[in-house]
Amino acid sequence: MSYMKGDMLTRTRKLVKGLAKAEPSWLKAMERVPPPTFPRPDGKVKKISLPEDVYIRKFFLKHPDSKHEDAIKMTAFNPPPARVFGCRVLELKEEGVSEEEAMAVADMEYRAEKKAKRMAYARLKQITRLQGKKLPPNPYPSAIKEIQAEERKYVRDRFFDPKILKIVEKMKEEKAAVMQDRMRGGGW
Repeated sequence: MSYMKGDMLTRTRKLVKGLAKAEPSWLKAMERVPPPTFPRPDGKVKKISLPEDVYIRKFFLKHPDSKHEDAIKMTAFNPPPARVFGCRVLELKEEGVSEEEAMAVADMEYRAEKKAKRMAYARLKQITRLQGKKLPPNPYPSAIKEIQAEERKYVRDRFFDPKILKIVEKMKEEKAAVMQDRMRGGGW
């Protein structure tokens, strides 16, 4: 019935009229008092746009690496840097600053914050080295490095897993057999 158009009432009417289904007991009552129909959109879903979206696009054009380094974390309470940048530009524009100056100020603040985070982690590493302790994990890692850290155990596992080593040996033997066949057959 999913291929038929219309609501449940019109579908059931068609099936009963075509003798494909016996008339259900509720059909007459539903025909007398049909369910309300709600207006439907014409198939187009309106795109949600926020005022800062224009500046977010400009931010990503200026800092394309930020898409990977400053990934959006769904569980985080802090907004991503691009959203902070866009909101800051709007805030400065409301205060009467021109758009170019507002973007320059917001960009300068973004770069300063990024540099401060790098410097703070560098200082933290210096302190732990002086104390002779284990280095702490980077509190501001890039998304790429986080993914690589998760995959690292699987990458290393391929060198020590006996199943994978057997598969590699089998592939080497097959390759050696193919090479011997080529040499006997006179080349390509």
